[in-house]
Amino acid sequence: MTRVRVESFTISLDGYGVGPGQDERNPLGVGGTELHQWLFPTRTFQKALFGNDDGTTGTDDDFAARGFENVGAWILGRNMFGPVRGPWPDLEWKGWWGDSPPYHVPVFVLTHHARPDLVMEGGTTFHFVTGGIHEALDRARDAAGEGDVRIGGGARTIQQYLRAGLVDELHFAIAPVLLGSGERLFEGVDARALGYECIEVAATAKATHVVLRHGGRKNAGM
Repeated sequence: MTRVRVESFTISLDGYGVGPGQDERNPLGVGGTELHQWLFPTRTFQKALFGNDDGTTGTDDDFAARGFENVGAWILGRNMFGPVRGPWPDLEWKGWWGDSPPYHVPVFVLTHHARPDLVMEGGTTFHFVTGGIHEALDRARDAAGEGDVRIGGGARTIQQYLRAGLVDELHFAIAPVLLGSGERLFEGVDARALGYECIEVAATAKATHVVLRHGGRKNAGM
């Protein structure tokens, strides 16, 4: 059965999943790259980005690797695709990752502005969805087949799926970094009332990994 998962989403000690001032030079906001020092050196990240087997192993790499297991489709907010705002001025921008993005499966990008599908190298095709989170999830489930759907972010996209009770499992990492401002992952989200329970915690030198699973508690607001 297809599950909906959030994997390897990193937040600061003060709860921010991205820093302020996102733009083409700062795709994760000012200071945002500091969040991911647990992820960047791992073998999983190095292989996904550079196609080699160099990189660290251990707990951080184990969590990074789990995030790619059995994933048949992704859902991204528009900021995760690129810095362009409003109507697409042209079709030149093809994502942060170059010609061969690390997804290798269909990716559904939430946007208010239509754009033709974008076929990339390595099996990634970006589909631009204007009908909201439910349409994107329906299409992603169809595309995933027997695989899972991974919600890649950003924070506001994850919030929408959490509030709708659509995320089955959420892995986030808490980095020993203070950002001061940006977008908080759990802003306006009562995870306890929504039925989420902590099922796993593991700490390393660079992050504390936390896994929440939907336990079926009825949402008091529904």
